[in-house]
Amino acid sequence: MKITKVVGLIAFIFIALGVQAQTSIGFKAGYTSSSASYRITLGSFPRSLTGFNAPTYSFVIEQFFDKNAGAQIEFQMLTTGYAATDTINIGNEARFDYFKVPILSNFYLGNSGRFHIKLGPHVGYLLRAREISRPMEGDLVIPTYGQPGDDPNRIMYGLTGGVGLSKLFGRHTVQAEARFSYEFGRPESQDRIFDLNFTQLEFTLAYLFMVIK
Repeated sequence: MKITKVVGLIAFIFIALGVQAQTSIGFKAGYTSSSASYRITLGSFPRSLTGFNAPTYSFVIEQFFDKNAGAQIEFQMLTTGYAATDTINIGNEARFDYFKVPILSNFYLGNSGRFHIKLGPHVGYLLRAREISRPMEGDLVIPTYGQPGDDPNRIMYGLTGGVGLSKLFGRHTVQAEARFSYEFGRPESQDRIFDLNFTQLEFTLAYLFMVIK
């Protein structure tokens, strides 16, 4: 699988750079709030769909190349999708489980207590699409993605940015962060609608341990 090779190459580069940089590894957990919007045809009115809260988990590799700058890569399990409340899709709900890899540049202010900004691209792969409920059908209703015959695009890609606070305790770091992600990749591959995109808002806590100083 091509995305597995890409992720492996990125991880190898980070590990190689760790020989010359301060490196921490750890885990992150929290919740993500999803939303979606779609258009049936080109020029049609965009329709917004509310989302839901779901847990998210990540393995994190973070490196400092300078006192106030660094980079990190995450291997994240993420659920996004929609739980429709508009009059056309009311009651329809679908969830998409992704393996997501954000690759972020990090910027810090402070010493043992720090404010940080993180920004960069992400890629991912759809593991499973699930139709939770489907009471509404019609020409303007968003298509299904988790039923027999559905063939959603598997690749996701987009931009991720976040802000947060970090506290250092020797080799240990605790981080609290709020993050926003926008998807450029579209799950629609069968030309049933013109456009569909997701956004995610994440609130997480992370613990990191410095393995290379």
